[in-house]
Amino acid sequence: MADLLELSGENAFRIRAYRNGAKAIRDLHESVAELIHAGTDLTTIDGIGSTLAEKSAVLVKSGNLPQLDKLRKEVPPTLRDIMQVPGVGAKKAMRMFQELQVFDLASLRAACEAGQVASLKGFGAKTQQSILQNMQIAEKAAQRLTIDQADLLVERLQNYMTNCNAVQRLDFAGSYRRGKETIGDLDILVISDDNESVMNHFASFSSIQETIARGDTKMSVRVTDSFQVDLRVVAEKSWGAALQYFTGSKEHNVHLRGLAKAKGMKINEYGVFDANDETKALAGADEESIYALVGMPWVPPELREDRGEFEAVMQRRFQSLIQLSNIRGDLHMHTVATDGENTIEEMVAAAKVRGLEYIAITDHSKRVSMARGLDETRLLKQWEEIDLINGKSDGKFLILKGVECDILEDGRMDIADGCLEQADWVTASIHYGQRQPREQITQRILGALENPCVHAISHPTGRLISRRDAYDVDLSAVIESAKTHGKYLELNANPSRLDLNDINTTAAVAAGVTIVINTDAHAISNLDLMKYGITQARRAGVVPDDVLNTLPVGDLKRRLGIGMPSR
Repeated sequence: MADLLELSGENAFRIRAYRNGAKAIRDLHESVAELIHAGTDLTTIDGIGSTLAEKSAVLVKSGNLPQLDKLRKEVPPTLRDIMQVPGVGAKKAMRMFQELQVFDLASLRAACEAGQVASLKGFGAKTQQSILQNMQIAEKAAQRLTIDQADLLVERLQNYMTNCNAVQRLDFAGSYRRGKETIGDLDILVISDDNESVMNHFASFSSIQETIARGDTKMSVRVTDSFQVDLRVVAEKSWGAALQYFTGSKEHNVHLRGLAKAKGMKINEYGVFDANDETKALAGADEESIYALVGMPWVPPELREDRGEFEAVMQRRFQSLIQLSNIRGDLHMHTVATDGENTIEEMVAAAKVRGLEYIAITDHSKRVSMARGLDETRLLKQWEEIDLINGKSDGKFLILKGVECDILEDGRMDIADGCLEQADWVTASIHYGQRQPREQITQRILGALENPCVHAISHPTGRLISRRDAYDVDLSAVIESAKTHGKYLELNANPSRLDLNDINTTAAVAAGVTIVINTDAHAISNLDLMKYGITQARRAGVVPDDVLNTLPVGDLKRRLGIGMPSR
């Protein structure tokens, strides 16, 4: 609605109201449809006014929105893609549609190559060339870096920039610092007394393809695959203010500035100032003092999304957010028995090097034939091997006999219950039939959660970031069932999955469900992916008590009943 209203020239305040409403709905832990059916007043949710609440109800109850249908007839929805080309925007997109019948990226490219855009009043040849160039940039930039890809670039930039003697302090801000699962650009902040030397050094970075802009304190470049990196040199007295400002998010900063304004202060990238005397600086050298002035503790960057971090209940969790050092084990990994690269013994040795106390070997079940999944006979033989290895151990490290058991298309488990009953740990997952209807997918997962042999659901929505959408599942029902049956939901730490996502993880924990953070390792090196799961969990406000595999090995055995007579 917001995009189409902007294209049609609607009032900016109205457009903003729809964008704020869209964000409020997107960030909710609960299903809006369920809230409406339960009679909840949506206007109690920040960002949703009476008009948006009414339209939400219409959309949920009727399945469509007349005003949106009308806009779609008047304005081609494909113009939204054109709006994303840098330098175009809504007004230019609409003019090209009205005068040149440009309605999508393909027709835009054709119009530019035919010279038609240059002929429009107020456009010209330079604008046309810029649009063509920026189309290529937009197409490449749409492929955002996953967090692990961003890590590789950050490591190179960190090593390179710290070799500059003029750099006194350096940090990365933006969505990277907040730990978002994909990164659209990188922000580097530097303290230096010699701006020119820092800029010159940065300009010589080998991967730079284009310098977009260069000023006295800021430089923007594009590196490999058109990814943008911005460098800013700031004064030491403004370091904290700049770091806070450029870390974002925009929504978090707007909320923070509102709190400051109510206390007679003004916050910007240079510091905190008396609103009545902007020459009077109150803070700026560090982030902690900025938050303290508005009566708040320092907010961990991962939580700066304006999704509850300004509320006291979340602030009580700030000091105890989960850390990598809290993890005692990893309960999802694969070996050479199926599609892994290492043996059980090699995975054990690697886990010990990383300070873990236990792991679960969870090779695929037979349905995953492409990975040479295990049938009951091979699975029982593997568990015998694990028993032998455990028997030779000093008792300080435990290998759980596990399996990643497929939930079949008809809802049955891929391995017979008589076999699964002998496992220490069964995690169930869907690999096939992911396009089944919502009801069917949901019932498959609920059936697995009701099975007494199953402990957890792995990568519960099946998404692959930037490659495959989550399957259509009623996650609220899944969370409720997990709580009812005392089961666990996985936060898969692989940066291509990070499933559950941050919002769904928040919802699960709020409902009282314990999560388990696993790497789904298929090789020794994959065990190091755990850090990405931890970052995702921190974005969800997770503390160690919310996570199963923060338990010491003895407590885990008692929790799962391993070694108990009843087993």
